Amino acid sequence: MSKLRKALWRCIFLEESEVRSQKLEVMRRFHFKHFSLYHHQSTMKVGTDAVLLGAWVKVQPTDCVLDIGTGCGILPLMLAQKGVAKVDAVDLDEASAYEASANFEASQWRDRLNAYHADIRRFGFGRSYDLILSNPPFFVHSFKCDADRKNQARHTDTSLTFEELVVSVKRLLKPEGRFVLVLPERESHDFLPLANAHGLFVHERLDLIPVVGKEVNRVNLELRYGKPEETRVATLVLRDADNRFSDEYNALLKDFYLG
Repeated sequence: MSKLRKALWRCIFLEESEVRSQKLEVMRRFHFKHFSLYHHQSTMKVGTDAVLLGAWVKVQPTDCVLDIGTGCGILPLMLAQKGVAKVDAVDLDEASAYEASANFEASQWRDRLNAYHADIRRFGFGRSYDLILSNPPFFVHSFKCDADRKNQARHTDTSLTFEELVVSVKRLLKPEGRFVLVLPERESHDFLPLANAHGLFVHERLDLIPVVGKEVNRVNLELRYGKPEETRVATLVLRDADNRFSDEYNALLKDFYLG
């Protein structure tokens, strides 16, 4: 076989291998201890922010929960594993809502999980929830990417603003309810005055540090109506100096991650 023909066959083989790998990636699910899910069609994939929020939030067996901006449905699945009564999951992106619905239907908690393709600003009139949580669009001070769907999921000026989020939560949250979300530390300074103006105040906070020695870059927040006598504040360092996950990180996620 000539060198030219060998080179041609090699190119064809590499192209076919790449196509096969792409097909496998499309079909590959993200596996947790008690559920698996697809996240390839959603605007935002399974990530550390959502997983930490789902592991950290405190729930009751009677909780009726709303997830705003559910993406692939990771938070409702985590909360269903923790034993809540029901979760309604809303996403403005149709493909994300569809993928969340498929993930719910494939889980053992399908009877407790519902996905809706809807705008939260016009969703749920007449409903109320014990717990509302969100991994919301939160980038205000950053550059956008070229993908409109991802911008919608990540940036407050292309979809849901902080003000609109707070107004929606206030309309849907029960008087004794909790609102739990994750934000970049910088953006939390923009968000909290808006929440306070609507009567929602931080009762519990978890500061997240990506690597030991670094500054806080994310905050998990639990807000309720009325000012607390004292805000409970804790800190979690995700990785140690050797870039390995910390013992505290592993302990928080031990019920979810395979290990």
